[in-house]
Amino acid sequence: MLSAVLHSPRAIQANIAIMRAFVKLRETLALHKELAAKLQELEQRIEGHDVQITNIFDAIRQLMAPPSSPPRQIGFKPPSVEQ
Repeated sequence: MLSAVLHSPRAIQANIAIMRAFVKLRETLALHKELAAKLQELEQRIEGHDVQITNIFDAIRQLMAPPSSPPRQIGFKPPSVEQ
């Protein structure tokens, strides 16, 4: 646009530099949108894992906790001999 008015090599080079800057800006914005979309997808995929991991830790804690009642005796006890 500038080169259409001024018709000089310097104006043409400035116009080319401006166009390249806009192209680079568009590429950068597109890259950031793509990156943001991938990050959002990853967050959504991992979001369910947080609940699952929490459930696993809760189950492990329950297994590590001491039993609330004493364990039942297993085996045979002979009758006591009264004398």
